[in-house]
Amino acid sequence: MPVIVSLLRGVNVGGYNQVSMEKLRALYATLAFEDARSYIQSGNLVFWSKKRDLPAVAKTIEQAIEKKFGVRSSVILRTADEMRDVVAKNPFANRADVPPNKLIVTFLASDPGAAARETVLAIPADPEEVRAEGRELYIYFPNGMGRTKLPMARIEKMLGTPGTARNWNSVLKLLAMSEELEQNRG
Repeated sequence: MPVIVSLLRGVNVGGYNQVSMEKLRALYATLAFEDARSYIQSGNLVFWSKKRDLPAVAKTIEQAIEKKFGVRSSVILRTADEMRDVVAKNPFANRADVPPNKLIVTFLASDPGAAARETVLAIPADPEEVRAEGRELYIYFPNGMGRTKLPMARIEKMLGTPGTARNWNSVLKLLAMSEELEQNRG
């Protein structure tokens, strides 16, 4: 039974798409997902599932959220193993000048393919630095995300798949939560 990290897109951002994490955890329980634990208020949950078809699980969650809360949100899923890979593949890992609160990972719903990744990497991004690995974009925002000129909506359109971003501290916390859940079920 895998541990799954669930990342909701656009939940509890700027006063829109408000969803209580307590109610979200309860919803996951009704979907037969076990031990759902949330992290901060932006739609991050870690849980156990007997189901292994992650696209089907994501669709089930998306439909249940829309029905229960009236909120349309893309749900991006990663297993604990995939989260370990995300951390291991961090192209900025050996750079002391990249603080974790200025590094984000955009988790994509599907692999956009090499051509789409190359198109995105060709966008002038200075001073931001963009790297692509499979279903993740790693972006370093030296001046913070609020001051970027990087066209995130255009990038998503080029990739042809929805995504949701988390800062590096959140990525590490979600990995730690998923590993703790794995150990508890051992």
